Amino acid sequence: MLLGFISLLLTVSQGVIQRTCIPPSWTNYLLPCKKTENLTRADPSEAQSVAAGVFSLGGRRLLNEGGSGHCHSKGKVPLLSLEALHQLHIFIFVLAITHVVFSAVTMILGGAKIRQWKDWENVIQKDDTRDAPRKVTHVDQFEFIRENVNGISKDSMVLTWMHSFVKQFYASVTKSDYTTMRLGFIMTHCRGNPKFDFHKYMVRALEADFKKVVGIRWYLWLFVVIFMLLNVNGWHTYFWISFLPLLLLLAVGTKLEHVIAQLAQEVAEKHSSIEGDLVVNPSDEHFWCARPRVILYLIHFILFQNAFEIALFFWMLTTYGFNSCIMDHVPFIVPRLVIGVIIQLLCSYSTLPLYAIVTQMGTFFKKEIFDEHVQQGLVGWAQKAKRRKESKEATAGPAPGPAAPRASSRLEMLRRAASVLQCSRAPPR
Repeated sequence: MLLGFISLLLTVSQGVIQRTCIPPSWTNYLLPCKKTENLTRADPSEAQSVAAGVFSLGGRRLLNEGGSGHCHSKGKVPLLSLEALHQLHIFIFVLAITHVVFSAVTMILGGAKIRQWKDWENVIQKDDTRDAPRKVTHVDQFEFIRENVNGISKDSMVLTWMHSFVKQFYASVTKSDYTTMRLGFIMTHCRGNPKFDFHKYMVRALEADFKKVVGIRWYLWLFVVIFMLLNVNGWHTYFWISFLPLLLLLAVGTKLEHVIAQLAQEVAEKHSSIEGDLVVNPSDEHFWCARPRVILYLIHFILFQNAFEIALFFWMLTTYGFNSCIMDHVPFIVPRLVIGVIIQLLCSYSTLPLYAIVTQMGTFFKKEIFDEHVQQGLVGWAQKAKRRKESKEATAGPAPGPAAPRASSRLEMLRRAASVLQCSRAPPR
C-alpha cells in the first residue's frame, strides 16, 4: 500500500515537477559522475538528468514533454526529467522488494537459530525440581556467572564492554543464559506458573515486532533522499555509508550482551551464595534511554539501510551497466557487497536471537504473553467496561471529582488482576 501510494503521488505530481524550472547552471553541482563540457553544451536537459543521478536511456521519452518544453521556452530545465521520474519509480519498487526479502531472510535464519532453544525449553519443562531440596551454592559456581562475569568487576567498564563485544560472535546466547533469563522472567511476571512456555511467548513477541520492521517509515525515506543527494563524484559516499549499518549492528549486539553481563554482575555483587536457583531481576534501566524498544528501531534502520545499499547496487547495475561511472570503482564496490552479506548473517544468527530474549528482560511483559483469543477477550472486556462506564456517566451526569479517578483505578486494577490470573493459570503447551 505504501509503495502504491508513493507511486501515485509521483504520478499525480509529475506535471508540477515538470513545470518547476531551474537554471541550467544549477545542474553543474552535486553530479554523481565527472562533468563533461560536451554534454552540457549539447543538451541542458541531459546535463540536468546527470545531476539527478540518472541518464536518459537512448534519448527516449516515456510521456509527453509539455513540462520540458515549458521550461525550455524560458531557457531553463525541469527539476526532474521524465526519464528521472521513470527511473525513480523503478528504484522505489526495487528498494521495497529488497527490504521485504531481506527482512524475511533475516527472520527465517534467525528463527532457525531460535528454534534450537526449543530443546532447552523442553528439558526445563520435563525437569520438575519444585519438590527437590534447595541447596546453597556459591555464586561463582553458577555457569551463568562464570560465562558473563568471568572475574570482571562492575567497575571495569572497558573490560565488560570488550567481553560483551566479543561474546556476540562466538556464543551470543548459551544454555545458561536462556535458563537464567527464563527463570528471571517467570519469577517476575508469572511466579504462579513455573511451567510457563517462555519459548512460545518469546517467538510470538518476536513475530509481532517484526511485523513493524518489515514496514517502511517516513524517516527511512528521508535517509534515502539524503544519501542519494550526497552521491557526488569523488566522494565515494555509498562506500562510506555502508559502514554505518555495520557499526550500528555491532553496537546493538554489544549492548544486548552487556545487558546480560549487567544481570550477572548485579547478582554477583549482591550475593556470595544463593539458596536454590539463580534469579536475575529484569529492569528497563539496563537499556538505552530505559526503553528496550529503542533496540527495535535500530534493527529496523539497519535492515533497511542494508537493503538500500544492495538494492541501489542492482538497480544501477541493470540500468547503467557495470562499467558506468555511476557504479564507482571496483575497489569500492566489492567491500560494499561483502559488508552487506556480513550484516545479513550477523543480524540473522546473532543480533536477532539476542534481541528476542534480552528485550524480555525489561520491567514489563508484552501483550503476546497471552494467546490471541485471550488478548481479544481482554480487549473486548475492557471496551465493554469503558462503554458501560461512559453510559452511566452520561445517565447520572457529572460525578464528584474523586469518583472518576477511583473508577479509573479500579478498572486498571481489574485489568492487571486479569493479566496476572491468566499468566499464572495458563497451562503449558
